[in-house]
Amino acid sequence: MTDEPDTIERKSPFRMKINPPVFIASAILSLILVIFAVTNPEYAEQVFGQAQATVTETAGWFYVMAVAGFLVFVIILGISRFGLIKLGPDHSTPDYSNLSWFAMLFSAGMGIGLMFFGVAEPIMHYTAPPVALPETADAARESMRITFFHWGVHAWAIYAVVALSLAYFSFRHNLPLTIRSSLYPLIGERIHGPIGHTVDTFAVLGTIFGVATSLGFGVIQINSGLNYLFDVDVSPGVQITLIAVITAIATLSVGLGLDTGIRRISELNIILAVSLLAFVLIAGPTIFLLQTLVQNTGNYLSSLFRETFNLYAYEPTAWIGGWTLFYWGWWIAWAPFVGMFIARVSRGRTIREFVVGVLIVPVGFTFVWMTFFGDTALHMIMIQGITGLADAVAEDSSKALFAFFEHLPFSGVMSLVATLLVITFFVTSSDSGSLVVDMLTSGGEGESPTWQRIFWAIVEGIVASALLLAGGLASLQAAAIASALPFTIIMVFMCWGLYRALSVEGTKKAVMTAGRLTPLGQGGPGAWKRRLETIVRHPKRAEVEKYVSEVVEPAFEEVAGELRKRGLDAVVAKEEGQRLWVEVRHGEEIDFYYSVHLRAYEPPAFALDDTKPRRMEELKYYRAEIFLREGSLEYDIMGWAKESIINDVIDHYERHLRFIDTQRT
Repeated sequence: MTDEPDTIERKSPFRMKINPPVFIASAILSLILVIFAVTNPEYAEQVFGQAQATVTETAGWFYVMAVAGFLVFVIILGISRFGLIKLGPDHSTPDYSNLSWFAMLFSAGMGIGLMFFGVAEPIMHYTAPPVALPETADAARESMRITFFHWGVHAWAIYAVVALSLAYFSFRHNLPLTIRSSLYPLIGERIHGPIGHTVDTFAVLGTIFGVATSLGFGVIQINSGLNYLFDVDVSPGVQITLIAVITAIATLSVGLGLDTGIRRISELNIILAVSLLAFVLIAGPTIFLLQTLVQNTGNYLSSLFRETFNLYAYEPTAWIGGWTLFYWGWWIAWAPFVGMFIARVSRGRTIREFVVGVLIVPVGFTFVWMTFFGDTALHMIMIQGITGLADAVAEDSSKALFAFFEHLPFSGVMSLVATLLVITFFVTSSDSGSLVVDMLTSGGEGESPTWQRIFWAIVEGIVASALLLAGGLASLQAAAIASALPFTIIMVFMCWGLYRALSVEGTKKAVMTAGRLTPLGQGGPGAWKRRLETIVRHPKRAEVEKYVSEVVEPAFEEVAGELRKRGLDAVVAKEEGQRLWVEVRHGEEIDFYYSVHLRAYEPPAFALDDTKPRRMEELKYYRAEIFLREGSLEYDIMGWAKESIINDVIDHYERHLRFIDTQRT
C-alpha cells in the first residue's frame, strides 16, 4: 500500500501540485453551481427546495440507519481489541498536546453552528415542538432533549468514521491522505483510477457545500451582530461583502499553515468560548443551569436509542426534514472536511484514545454550551416572562444570540465578543476547509503551494455567496442535505474497508507475536552475565554505529545472499548513521521489512548524580532497535552475536510468510 497518487508538478511561476481529474472536475462543477445560482436565483431556490424534499421523503430512512450504524461501528472499534492499534507506526506519539487537539477538534467540528443555534434551537423547539404542547414545561424538556440529540454523539461518530479511516490508511499504511485511500481493502490499486477520482470529487463537493453552509450561517449572524452593535443594514449585499472580507482574513491563516495559523486561532476560539460560557453561567440562573445540565444529560442518554431510529412514520411531519435530517446531512457533508482535518491532527493516538477523545470531550463541551445558553433563554421566557425573546427568534433566528444578551449585564460587550467569536470560527472553518479540499484535489499532498489553498478558500466563499443569493437559509439547508446523500454511501464502504483492514492487522499481529524470539547473548558459560552487562550498559552513538557496521550489516548481507540464491528479491540498504534494513520483495504480495534503527534515550535518573538537562543531553545513550513495517518492536539487539541476529531475521521472515499464507486462504 505504498503507491503514489497520480499527481503532477510543473515548474512555473505558479507551481502546481494537483490531481487533474479531481481538481478540474471539482472546479468546473463548483463554477456551474455558482453560475446557476447567480443567474437564476429564483429557479435555483426552487430546485434546491425540491431536492431537499425528495431526499427527505425517499432517503430519510437511509440517513437514519446509516448514522445509527456509524455510531455503533465507532463505539465497537473503541472498546474492541482494535482499540489499541495506533493511528501511525507503533512507536509514534501524538503531534499535539491534548489541549491543542481538543481546541482544533471543537473549532473545526462545531464552532459556527453552536453560535447560531445555541439560543435559537431550544427556543424554536419550545415554541413549536414536534410532539409536546408548545410553551409548556414538557416542551422545554423536549426542546433540550432534541437539541442534545442533534448535537450529540451522532455528529461526532460521523466525523470519527472518516477521520479513523483516513488516519489509519495514511499514517499506518503510507497511503495518500485522501478519501479514496479508505477503499483500498475493497478495490486495491483501482483507488488510483476513475473510481478513486470520483470518490474524491464527491468528497470535495460535499466539503464545499458543507463549509459553504456553515459560512452562510456565520455571515448571516455576523451581519445581525453588526446590525445590533453598529446599525449596519441586514442584506445579501452586506453579507456577501462580509464573506469577501473574512475570506481575505482567512487567507492569512492559510498562508501561516496548520501549526501557526489554524492551531493558534483554534486556541483563541476556545478562550473566547469559555469566557462566554463562564459569563452566562455567572450572570444567568446558575443553580438552575447546573440542575438542567444534569437532567438534560440524563434525558438524552435515556432516550438515545429511541430517538436514533425515530422517523415519525406514524405521525408524518415536515419537522424531521427541517431539523434531524438537515443536521445528519450537514454533518455528513462536513465529514470529508472535518474528518480529514481531525485525521491530520490525530497522528500517533490509539484508536481507543481517539474514540474517547472525539466522542466525549467535544460532546461534553457542546452539552454545557447548549445548556447554559439554551436553558438561560428558556428561563428568561418561562420564569422571568421575557416573551419578547421568543418573538425575536421567530422573526429572525440569526438575531437570537444578540436578543439574548440584551437581557444580561454588559450586553454590548458580550455581543461584541460573540461577533468576534463567530468571525474567528468563520476563519478556522474557511482555512481548514481550504486545506482539506486542496489535499483532496492534489492527491493527498500535505505541502502544496499556498496559492492553491487560497484558491479553494475563495471558491468556498463564492459558493456560500451564491447559495445566499439563491434563497438564504433555506437553500443552505437544502444544499447540505442533498449533497450528503452520495457521500453517505461512500461512508458505508469506508466502514467496511476499515473493518477488513483492521481484521487483517489483527491476524498479522497474532501471527507475528507467536513463538519465541532468539535469546540475547552468544550462549555458553557466563552468557547470563554478558546479557546482564548489555542491559545495564548505556552505549554511545559511535559504539552502536560501529556494532551495526561490523556485526549487523554482515549478518543482513549473509541472509540476503542466501535468499537471493533461492530466487528471492532481497536487498540490504542503509541510511548512514540512522538505520539499516533488509527487505524481501514479493511482487504483488506484501513485502518483508526488517530494520535496525539507532534511537537515542536518556539514562534513568537513579543511575546519575547530576540530572540537569544539559548533563542529561550529554549522557544520552543509544539502542539498536528493531523495526518492522508497522513500527518499532521495542527491543534492542546491541551486543547480539551475528548468528543470533540472523536467527531473529529468519524468525520474523517465517512469521511474515505464515501471515501471507493466512491471507491466501
